Amino acid sequence: MPTRLFHISDVHFGVEDPAALAAVAEAIALEKPDAVVCTGDLTQRAKHSEYAAARDWFASLGVPVVLEPGNHDMPYYNPWERFTDPFRRYNALRAAVADGFESADVVLVPLRTTVRAQTRFPWSDGVVKPAALRPAVEAIRTLKDAGDPRTIIVIAHHPLLGDEGKPHNPTIGGDAAFAALAAAGADAVLSGHVHVPFDQHRSSGGHGMRMIGTGTLSTRLRHESPASWRVIDCEPGGVIATELRLTGASFGAAPEPGR
Repeated sequence: MPTRLFHISDVHFGVEDPAALAAVAEAIALEKPDAVVCTGDLTQRAKHSEYAAARDWFASLGVPVVLEPGNHDMPYYNPWERFTDPFRRYNALRAAVADGFESADVVLVPLRTTVRAQTRFPWSDGVVKPAALRPAVEAIRTLKDAGDPRTIIVIAHHPLLGDEGKPHNPTIGGDAAFAALAAAGADAVLSGHVHVPFDQHRSSGGHGMRMIGTGTLSTRLRHESPASWRVIDCEPGGVIATELRLTGASFGAAPEPGR
């Protein structure tokens, strides 16, 4: 059996969609995926109460949880903490609910795309700094040099490339990061942030890689895209099959809206 991941993102506890969360929890209880991967924006304003709600929900799922923070997961109302220790609240949540995850089919490599401040405003879009990219690339190269046959999936909050056919990329350093990760041997990158699901084969710098995104489980819907999550089945050798699940819809293949 392939390794099955449930990919969720942008839960935004504080403005979460209770019906969507209940649908995901029910599916997890029925199908028992090998892990749940959440690619950021667990909270709306990084309040202690929002993190407590996130902790309780993730802890209730009964399966391993893999987390990566989003831009909403740094303190909004406490500038001092945001600049001195922006991921303190996120790290406490991760320590409480995020289990280690190993599979014979897939390796998950984290890539931090959130920063405490930027030279542009607003600070919501992504930035990939060399200090964040370097360990991800090195981890992938180490796996490849060892002849590891497992599929390699990078997990990040922000999509690394902009919309197809448009020159602007909202993620600073995203093009170079995509090219470096693909050249190192990554098979795909999972992300959230835009609240619209997508599954695309993209290229940058002469290297190709799959970009897979899921929607939101909050009430902050965009482009008439309903709340959604994604089921991802992984086998060695870069074999990845995905199924988009829309809340309120019967389980089965769903159309992939463009970004």
